[in-house]
Amino acid sequence: MIETQKKEKLKSLKRRKSYLSEAKNQIVLLEKDQLVGTRFVDKLKEHNQFPLKARTTNILQLNLGYMCDLTCEHCHVDAGPDRKEIMTKETLEQVLNVVDKTDVHTVDLTGGAPEMNPHFLWLVEELTKRNVKTIVRSNLTILVSNKRYRKYPEFFKEHNIEVIASMPCYTQDNVDKQRGDGVFNKSIESLIILNKLGYGIEGSGLNLHLVFNPGGASLPPEQSALEQDYKVRLKADWDIEFNSLYTITNLPISRYLDFLLAANKYESYMETLINAYNPVAAENVMCKDTISVDWEGYLYDCDFNQMLQLKVQGKRQHVSEFDQDELLKRNIMIGQHCYGCTAGAGSSCQGTTT
Repeated sequence: MIETQKKEKLKSLKRRKSYLSEAKNQIVLLEKDQLVGTRFVDKLKEHNQFPLKARTTNILQLNLGYMCDLTCEHCHVDAGPDRKEIMTKETLEQVLNVVDKTDVHTVDLTGGAPEMNPHFLWLVEELTKRNVKTIVRSNLTILVSNKRYRKYPEFFKEHNIEVIASMPCYTQDNVDKQRGDGVFNKSIESLIILNKLGYGIEGSGLNLHLVFNPGGASLPPEQSALEQDYKVRLKADWDIEFNSLYTITNLPISRYLDFLLAANKYESYMETLINAYNPVAAENVMCKDTISVDWEGYLYDCDFNQMLQLKVQGKRQHVSEFDQDELLKRNIMIGQHCYGCTAGAGSSCQGTTT
């Protein structure tokens, strides 16, 4: 493995006591008239797409906690080792009750590093019993970070878990710049382990998808072409295979918003997103089919709204009072950050939307 150049480790916005660590302060900045350009609500109205309405509640995305072994430069969750917020078993049991009583067919586990939740293994076993599709969004490094987590890849295989893994580039310099020193090497090690178990290998039935997000203030490149680049480079350099690449646009919230402001690129980035608005992408935004659940059990239209503390519309806003009929009638909460999901080819947790 190539030697990495050490740099100062990032701290979470919360640890730094940053102005942006408060969701309300981010919203104030995002919604300032002199900075935002065309308002997202007006763009929707222009294309006869307002209000955004829920379509289904088929997908539950659970944020199992903001604790993570990494502190990535662009993390919209502001996750890190110093974040102690973790979903309790009581809340997870309430989630399972929702799965038992509704049409949910996919449970998407995210974080932070979802594997760090102390009830992670129990939860996956319970979801397996219920025969729902289970996705784990892994940062890869956690799987080789210590002895405890090294058994997780085999556990994933045993329960046929779909793995979606962060991999913002196929080169070491770009990955380590965005995610921290040594991350690339650990990510490669984890991918090799997953491949040996059959993950990402054609015909195995074990799905391994990688996630790209831009390192700077730009939209992602075309997804299928970049996927081919990844497949060629990772196969040639490391004999690594995977199923699909998902390109995701960075939304201007949390640590990515902090990055934009520090680089004096916030306004130009917002202009890029606004000018690239795609009404087809807006028709297919993930919030129409997803309910996001935070570590305390509160409900949101998406993981990004969760970070801005914009709960779902309606009186029942906690998983303990989950009302599928009410949720299907709701209007989706929107803001200027939503341009990130509707720009260009669109962006969702499963990649482009067009």
